[in-house]
Amino acid sequence: MPTLILVRHGRSTANTAGVLAGWTPGVALDERGAAQAEALPGRLAELPVAEVVTSPLQRCQETIQPLLDARPGLRAHTDERIGECHYGDWSGRKLAELKDEPLMQVVQAHPSAAAFPGGESMRAMQTRAAEAVREWNARVEHEHGADAVYLMCSHGDIIKSLVADALGLHLDLFQRISVEPCSITAIRYTRLRPFLVRLGDTGDFASLAPREEPPGEDAPVGGGAGAP
Repeated sequence: MPTLILVRHGRSTANTAGVLAGWTPGVALDERGAAQAEALPGRLAELPVAEVVTSPLQRCQETIQPLLDARPGLRAHTDERIGECHYGDWSGRKLAELKDEPLMQVVQAHPSAAAFPGGESMRAMQTRAAEAVREWNARVEHEHGADAVYLMCSHGDIIKSLVADALGLHLDLFQRISVEPCSITAIRYTRLRPFLVRLGDTGDFASLAPREEPPGEDAPVGGGAGAP
């Protein structure tokens, strides 16, 4: 079965503003995110990418465009199932104000029970994304062979949920996974089990250095802004 390269979109204007974007239209890459996207073709230069699948949201479309420009024979398929979680009434709100919502504690500690008001549950988010991957695995293998490599450009919570699915982790543990903007995660699928072969690889270890203001204990909903 194929190897899936999961790319989280580059840093967005919502990431730097501390806003939970969700499906809010018009959320673009910021200057650093655009630079991350421009570097992506070089990082993937040795990979024979057979297909590209992307979230319909602007920040993912912008992230993948330099790769498409560098490989004229490659085109992107848009799949709403790997779009961001539908955060409903939380969309567009500041993360700093959301941390005091009672639901946030559920999102952090028991995400399998979390359903966003006016939006979807985190279980539904994981289910649709995992179904998309399984369908694309079959399609890519049929069209390009069992050793094919293909890419999906998606969002932090989606990618974390797919990693949990690949590792056989309960969704309640997925907040222990971290993927920074424009990081690369790779899952090699086989007939019996998936293998996680890369996780959140940015090629930059700056985010591991001590910070003046240490990161909090909560997982950043939506994925966070990455290294300062």
